[in-house]
Amino acid sequence: MMRTISSVFALMAFAGVAQAEVPAVVTDIPPVQSLVAAVMGDLGDPEVLAGGGADAHSYQLRPSQARALANAGVVFWVGHEMTPWLERALEAGTGGEVVALLGSSGTKVREFSAAEMAAEHADDGDDHDHGSTDPHAWLDPDNARAWLGVIRDTLARADPEHAEVYVANAAAADASIAATDAQIKAALAGAAGVKIVMGHDAYGYFADHFGLTIAATVEAGDAAEPGAAHLEELRQMLKGQDVRCMFPEAGADPGRYVWLAEGTDTKVGAALDPEGRMLAEGPGLYEQLLTDIGTAVAGCLAGK
Repeated sequence: MMRTISSVFALMAFAGVAQAEVPAVVTDIPPVQSLVAAVMGDLGDPEVLAGGGADAHSYQLRPSQARALANAGVVFWVGHEMTPWLERALEAGTGGEVVALLGSSGTKVREFSAAEMAAEHADDGDDHDHGSTDPHAWLDPDNARAWLGVIRDTLARADPEHAEVYVANAAAADASIAATDAQIKAALAGAAGVKIVMGHDAYGYFADHFGLTIAATVEAGDAAEPGAAHLEELRQMLKGQDVRCMFPEAGADPGRYVWLAEGTDTKVGAALDPEGRMLAEGPGLYEQLLTDIGTAVAGCLAGK
């Protein structure tokens, strides 16, 4: 009898451990991984697929990553507009819930303007087409804060034993992002109406939220090399308009930007990293990403 009772208690203890098991979580890009990591806290370390400086728009899964997807309890991704290669992998099936954040409740989605769409398809050879929807929604901190709620609720459903932890962590992350948002708004308070040029068409959400005016982009679209005609048109625009600053992309050759700005009043600012490719992954990446962009823009506009 004692052995039977002991076995029952052992099984109950095992069941309790099983119920409290934290789900394996997979994410697509560093900003999403950062938000999920902030909500999970010490409970787990979500995997990021297109990390380590990888191009989020064009990526090929490693076999180990395909296995991680198949065994994931939850997958968080921006959506097919940002990482179409992941959509194909998800069609093969995954063991848990899949959450496309771009289509989630509370997300403000912007469409590319007519000028942005024209630039997106201006040069032959650009095989990355995400349609008219701008997928870079994390660059609006209001969207990131809405996503924290979606991440919190999804994890709490998958792991109710730790629901209170997810709630507390999401609240702390929300407060941190709100503070970062306020700091950037203060730094960019005088930027309204000042024309700037960005490396590519990733910054619409950031510009809308912080009141920036993007006159043009250097690259014709995500992952697309600008053609000679586009560069010459841009060079003439810089000569004829009052464009204060131009910002290269992290990892891009700054020489192109120096050439474009030559003979104009446009200053070449610090390189920007909208996907956090060059940042250390983890819960602090998202706020660092926003801060770096805001600091670079504010510094250049101030003549620093």
